[in-house]
Formats: sequence, C-alpha cells, structure tokens
Amino acid sequence: MTASGSWGDAARALADKVAANALEWHEAVSKTPRHLLVPRWWERVPNSPTEEWELVAHAEDSRARIAATYSDETLVTRVGPLHADHAKPQEKAAGSPTSSSTLPSLIVSMMHRLNAEPGHQVLDVGTGSGYALSLFVRRLGDEHVTSVDVDPYLVEVARARLATFGRIPRIEAIDATGELPEPAYDRIMATVSVRPVPNTWLRALRPGGRLVTTIAHTALLITADMGDDGIARGSVQPDPATFMETRQSPDYPPKLNEVFTAARDADGADVRSPDGPIPNLWQEWPLRWLYELDTPGVETRMATMPDGRRVVWLLAADGSWARAEESGDASRRTVHQDGARRLWDDLERVRRKWEERNQFPLHSMSVELSADSSRLIAPDGAWTFSI
Repeated sequence: MTASGSWGDAARALADKVAANALEWHEAVSKTPRHLLVPRWWERVPNSPTEEWELVAHAEDSRARIAATYSDETLVTRVGPLHADHAKPQEKAAGSPTSSSTLPSLIVSMMHRLNAEPGHQVLDVGTGSGYALSLFVRRLGDEHVTSVDVDPYLVEVARARLATFGRIPRIEAIDATGELPEPAYDRIMATVSVRPVPNTWLRALRPGGRLVTTIAHTALLITADMGDDGIARGSVQPDPATFMETRQSPDYPPKLNEVFTAARDADGADVRSPDGPIPNLWQEWPLRWLYELDTPGVETRMATMPDGRRVVWLLAADGSWARAEESGDASRRTVHQDGARRLWDDLERVRRKWEERNQFPLHSMSVELSADSSRLIAPDGAWTFSI
C-alpha cells in the first residue's frame, strides 16, 4: 500500500495533529509508515490484579491496525523479556514495559526542542521500534543519524523494517551509557531516562550542541546546550515526559517485594504521627519527583484498604521502609518506619524545604551538566540535586 492509500491519509492526519507547533517535522510524520514499524503490541488488561498484558495483532492493512498505529498513543512492544513479535496467539505477558513506540506528539515535541537542522550529526538513544529514528532520517538523511539500543533484537528488527521503505541509517546494539559509535555529535536525544547523565554523552556533544533527555524515575525533561568550557547549561522543560530507564539486561531488576512484605503490616522500630497530611504521591507528582531527586531509588506504593484507610509505602533496597496510614476521614494518621534510614523523615524534610521556597515549579530549575558534576539547581540557588 502506498502513502496515497489509507495509511497515508492517517499519517497526514496524525502529522496535522502532532506537528502543528513543529511544522519542520510535519512532512516526516506524514510520510513515515508507523504501521510497518509496530506490527504487534501489548495492551494492559483492564482491572487485572497483576500487571497483565494481552497481545494486539491486527492484519497489516486492517482499519483497526491503521487507526491504532496512527493514533497519538504509546504502543508497548515488549513487557519484561517478551517482545510482542515473539508472542503466541492468545499469550499474555506479565510485568513492566521494557520497550515501546512512544506517543508521536511527545517525540515531535522533543525533536522540536532538539532543534536539529540538516547537516547536523544526531545521536538517537533508544532505538525501540525505530519510529523516532525514521522521523530523523526522513528529515536529516540516513548518513546524519546514528541510533543505539542495548537490545540486539530491537536493533536487528528496526534495521530490517526501515530498510523495507528505503532507509538504511547506522544502528548499533550497545550500552548507550558507555562508549558511543562516533566521537562527536551536534545533537543527542534520548527516549530512555538516565541518572546520571552519561559522561560519554557530554564528551561527545560538540560546543554549541544540544542534549534532550529525561531524568530517571521522574518525568523531568531537560534540554542543555554545550558551552566552550565543557559545561552544558539549560533548564527543565514545562511539559513532563516519562521514559523507561536505561538498562543493561533484558529486564529491569525485580521490585522490592520482600521489603514490601516486611513493611505491609509491621509496626516497625519507629511509630509516630506524621508532620501534616499524608500526601498522595501519584497526584502530588512535583513532591514525588523532588523526593526522588533528593533520595533516589525509593520505591513507592499506594493502596486504599477495605476499611477506607489510605496507605503509602516507601521501600528501599537496603531494607529500610516506611508506611504511612490515614483513615478515611483523615482524623487519624500514623507513620511506621524501620531499617537503617527513616524514609518518611526524608520525605517530610523535602516537603518542608520545598514549602519554604514557595513550592517553586520544577520547570524553573536550571541544569548544569559536566564530566565532573551534573546537577539541577533550584531558582534561589540554595538547593541543588546531583544528577
């Protein structure tokens, strides 16, 4: 089927929607056959007690496949170690997503911020389905774009699928946090999240070059321009973006279920009343992300119990945990903590410090990235976070 057929009409409609404020990418979106790059994907099973996913596999030119692949939606292509390409009919997957084709509006927005121009050498970190890569090469040319992914299968299949519509960019299966395929780039865009920002990226970014990436376990999207002094300076962007973290194996480390078992009902060594209301960390996301910046690697879980209690758990790999409970009418609040660290004390400290600074918007933070020290800096300069 040619671009003048149904997929072409759908791609143009998608371009009209997602590139309205980034017209330089309109043609690339309208002429990229996303349905060839994402033939099958996973959809979350509604109301499943575990993270369960079911396979979606429409016929190539079916209306359902065209409608889905040219919608402005993220399509999850792998869950845990199981790629949708390898799933059997009716097979289900369980776990967290490990690869996807990101919603096109976010990709285009990031590309617009990247400000790549013809002639620039661009590094695309996180090949995934190859959709972002295909947009890059459509506008900039195959010879100007290099894409990398840690997963050899993703690289192999993206290379093969791009070739079916005449695109042959360089794609390498490497750990992007290590050495890069080329010594220098004008632009680097990552559709995986990182912390720390790899030194290899900073060394490879030419003076005047720009980096666009996200900070792991937050939705903080940052842009930074490399200076002649080897420091890339920029800011957090106002629109959040969430990506999977860089990894070195087929799946992410297991969740802290053993720590959760200990924290679920135990009293703990420290029981007290909290300093104020129990925050809903899934709705109060700026606080959650500040806490992650300050105290990285804490796993958060929440539940509403049958008796109406709202419970928040904070879990750490060293065995430390905290559980905060609030009754349905908020008349009774209790915090339980155990382990080497007092995780709820840390959360309350972050909240107090943020309130003292008038709860500044996170996109008002500035960014400084260098091989020696990468950090986010609060507006008053008195609060910094190493990234």
